[in-house]
Amino acid sequence: MKEDEFLKQMENLKVPDVEPGGHQKIVKMAIMNAERSAVLGVWLIVLPCYFLMCVFMYYHFHMHLSWFEAMFKLVLSLNKTPHMDFMGPLVLVVLPVICIIINALSITHFSVQKNSTDQSKVKEFNITIKIKPLNILLILVSLAILCIFISFAMTENITIKN
Repeated sequence: MKEDEFLKQMENLKVPDVEPGGHQKIVKMAIMNAERSAVLGVWLIVLPCYFLMCVFMYYHFHMHLSWFEAMFKLVLSLNKTPHMDFMGPLVLVVLPVICIIINALSITHFSVQKNSTDQSKVKEFNITIKIKPLNILLILVSLAILCIFISFAMTENITIKN
């Protein structure tokens, strides 16, 4: 008898209505692939990091080895050549900026959604950042390289005027 009552109660239960449009799955697609952008970012900051290491070893440890001096001679020859004087800033500033842009695009996701409240014209803009350690490390290293070169350019410009 109890089983019949239980089955009757189960049949009389009200099932909630679920709107298929209200529960949309959000697929967050990155603009760029995180692994590929990390590999490309490493290649974009290898040359500026090598230059910084050469400068540090040359001036801080006073190591006058041929492969440290070769980098200085290369940069000086590029600055003295009339049509190649843009290569120094390109390598030392533009490559880290490209690295920052590529890696930032690979870990951020943007979405615009209509809000489901009474006001149908209200939209939400969502920014999501995925935590990818290598991409974040490359962004931080690139920012450090930019800060070093910008501070060097500012101090060099100040000392020349005085």
